[in-house]
Amino acid sequence: MRLVPTPVASQLTGLSTEKLREWTSRRALVPADVRPRQKGSPAQFSWQTILVLRLALLLRDRFGVELQFHKENFAKLRKELHSASFIALWGRRLILTSQGELSLLDEHAQQPAGDAILLHLDPHLAVVRDGFAMPDAAAAVGQLDLFSLSSVWQSAERPPKVTVSRERRRSA
Repeated sequence: MRLVPTPVASQLTGLSTEKLREWTSRRALVPADVRPRQKGSPAQFSWQTILVLRLALLLRDRFGVELQFHKENFAKLRKELHSASFIALWGRRLILTSQGELSLLDEHAQQPAGDAILLHLDPHLAVVRDGFAMPDAAAAVGQLDLFSLSSVWQSAERPPKVTVSRERRRSA
């Protein structure tokens, strides 16, 4: 599983590093996947945690939702995302019902009766895809890449490692 450090998570979620630390450590609203080893070292975050943090920020900023009340919902959503395929999430929506239930809906699923907040995942998945170099929904139809672009770029930037044996050094 690929993880990103706090500075990258801050960029992907739209949270300042201070707010990210508050939400993941002090308030433990959505805990980091790997806590910092010591003071000053960064925490590590999976794409699932980044997605939950982005959705939480949207719920708070756009709809004025009190996040502490939904701490258990975020934990449940994160667990559900850990068992879901990234590609299968494209086209899905997150619904927050007036009863306080958070759940994922399929693209063609009918909305529950009553008032609800409906969030489309695709814009958030696009940010996560770009930040983690992951495939999008179009890849589900065709063939997936054998190597991710980020690993190809990283290996292309590094010069090949040259080793010289002891015998060659002695003879030189």
